[in-house]
Amino acid sequence: MRGIVPALLGLATVAYSHGNHQGGADVETDWATRHMKEEHHIDTFDAGSFFALHDYDNSGDWSPDEIRKTYGLQDPSNAHVTESQKEALVRDVLSQFDPSGTGEITREEWIRQTQAGKRLPDFGYGPGHHGDIEYEYEIHHFEQFHGEDAKEEDLTHPEDIEHFKLHDELELAEQRLGQLERMQIVDSNIPQKFLRIQ
Repeated sequence: MRGIVPALLGLATVAYSHGNHQGGADVETDWATRHMKEEHHIDTFDAGSFFALHDYDNSGDWSPDEIRKTYGLQDPSNAHVTESQKEALVRDVLSQFDPSGTGEITREEWIRQTQAGKRLPDFGYGPGHHGDIEYEYEIHHFEQFHGEDAKEEDLTHPEDIEHFKLHDELELAEQRLGQLERMQIVDSNIPQKFLRIQ
């Protein structure tokens, strides 16, 4: 927790410059508009900027994995979504924006199809959480319930406690890994059949 709170407080300032996250925002018929409002605090955008923001590897194409990430299918909040449902979502999006059947959506095809009136459908899996744990905590909790002047002792909501507990667990795991890497031989990695019985 040490050092994390000041970093979060710094992030809050940046997030507030984009406007406050409002709970219960109107669900748009256009899922991309809802996603941009709730996940990025962006109200005005064009097809090209939406594509670039979600072209995570800057390849100029959206792969099936990038479609999954954009819809938040890799986020723990969608752990209940089955693999077949995820595959169906990707197939549906590709069928609309990849008419040539290449298995990816190019920037040009995306712009062409959106100009023709096609929109990303809302499959009911939420607004598309695809940030890291800091970003998601910041945008969906901290800026909504805390302010720039929040102190460590103010962060007492269950979401705050869970977030910092996760940080502690990650820090412990990192320390354990560091200890293992410093060891010449890791006893627990030696198969039982090679151990001498004393």
